[in-house]
Amino acid sequence: MKLLLLLLAFCSISLSRCQEKLVPYDYSATIECLENPYKPQYNGGIIVNPDLQNGSQGWSQFGNAKVDFREFGGNKFVVSQQRNQSYDSVSQKVHLEKGLLYTFSAWLQVNKGNAPVRAVFKTNGEFKLAGSVVAESKCWSMLKGGLTVDESGPAELYFESEDATVEIWVDSVSLQPFTQKEWNSHHEQSINKARKGAMRIKVVDSEGQPIPNATISIVQNKLGFPFGSAVESNILGNQQYQNWFTQRFTVTSFENEMKWYSTEKVRGKEDYSTADAMLHFFKSHGIAVRGHNIVWADPRFQPGWVKSLSGNDFYNAVKQRVYSVVSRYKGQLAGWDVVNENLHFSYFESKMGPRASYDIYTMAHNIDPTATMFMNEYNTLEQPKDGNSSPARYMQKLRELQSIKNIRLAIGLESHFNTPNIAYMRSALDTFAATGLPIWLTEIDIDAPPNVRAQYFEQVLREGHAHPQVKGIVMWTAYNPSGCYRMCLTDGNFKNLPTGDVVDKLLREWGGLRSETTGVTDADGFCEASLFYGDYDINISHPFTNSGAARNFKLTFNDASSQTQPSIFKV
Repeated sequence: MKLLLLLLAFCSISLSRCQEKLVPYDYSATIECLENPYKPQYNGGIIVNPDLQNGSQGWSQFGNAKVDFREFGGNKFVVSQQRNQSYDSVSQKVHLEKGLLYTFSAWLQVNKGNAPVRAVFKTNGEFKLAGSVVAESKCWSMLKGGLTVDESGPAELYFESEDATVEIWVDSVSLQPFTQKEWNSHHEQSINKARKGAMRIKVVDSEGQPIPNATISIVQNKLGFPFGSAVESNILGNQQYQNWFTQRFTVTSFENEMKWYSTEKVRGKEDYSTADAMLHFFKSHGIAVRGHNIVWADPRFQPGWVKSLSGNDFYNAVKQRVYSVVSRYKGQLAGWDVVNENLHFSYFESKMGPRASYDIYTMAHNIDPTATMFMNEYNTLEQPKDGNSSPARYMQKLRELQSIKNIRLAIGLESHFNTPNIAYMRSALDTFAATGLPIWLTEIDIDAPPNVRAQYFEQVLREGHAHPQVKGIVMWTAYNPSGCYRMCLTDGNFKNLPTGDVVDKLLREWGGLRSETTGVTDADGFCEASLFYGDYDINISHPFTNSGAARNFKLTFNDASSQTQPSIFKV
């Protein structure tokens, strides 16, 4: 009898594992300040009493704040008041596990004005920032973030604000753990939905009758998803470099050649010859070019002659620069980085006043109204602790630019990572996705020890490619014999380094490098395939008739998304 019970117990455990369901990921985020918060994502995950319906259960004082549990209009929440330190708040104890990825969300409000509020996890003497938001009074703002931990153990969640005069109101808190298997399943589900389409190919003879048992070979010529690397002018004279690059990529940025300090070293003497030659080369190979950049907000990277200008003279020089470069390349680029890095730096604001970025974007838009204008910035995904470029701070600047009539804006996230916090990266992308604007990762590289660099690089590329609102990826890996900016993809003979191997591995997964898909038609002449969006060659042969046919077709998101059934291509 004991043996039978043990066998039954084993079968029960095995069955539960077999029937384990992976938790789907909730990509939703809200950037509007609302009268009432939404319900907690994942029903709160591992948070106890996430919607405060049970009063103080699970929640306690942190620091010296006075904690009060309130109700307004049927909504219950907790308030930290009489705060003297940034960390005086309300908290909850949780247990975090190494190896899991945690997505976090909470709804926050302050009692007056607005103030940045951060969510922090205290773990073994360390402080892990999960995310931040600019909380407002009289409405609720959603903070969405994420974290991982270096070792398992107890942790304490609390909220902090440098403005100790405000009360911090908290509601609808969620902390959801995911295994790496679940995280990978989210990638697969998102890619199948956002990056791939089903194609049915029907093969018929000259009289329109279906041909069964025909062999079909489908080869992708060009990725539909824009994926590429930055370059420097040394590609122009290097056939090896050209061959390596053009076999792989569909988009590029010039590291320096379009920048103001490169094209107008002396005032009034503009030289676009190098940029023109590079643009001509890439256009001839069907490779799109991002315009980088119109002006750069970092005071260190201005033409030398600009630094002595002031007043109207400075304004006119900027106006001439914008007109010169935007009109020259009008209609030829995949978008412009307009005032590069204008969250971290304010050179033009210091010279032209607080609306300088707005004015420069307006100038560029008026010259080329159909061009996509990017707001390009670093540390938006890379460093949760950088308050200058947090998603919330980015949104504040973006809203200012959105008031420009009919402007086509896009979000440029540079992505210069050290050790990636992938959980935070995804949540930050969710927040940006809530704008509905296209997102590009514009300058991906990794500054990490060689033994982990390729691994981190692959994590970031996979996360970016899988996110449904990311519309393009450019790596900041231009080859230079004297050294790449932070990382190279090849050696001087254009043999892949480990990071280059990562690129080729992913390209093959995504259908690049002329990856081949094969199949055989059924009795009705049909063959079905799930394909990444892109341009394809198709070859059809029949083993008995010794006949064949070749065609090409393009599969786009619009083609696939408009169909409830697979798109049909008839040969």
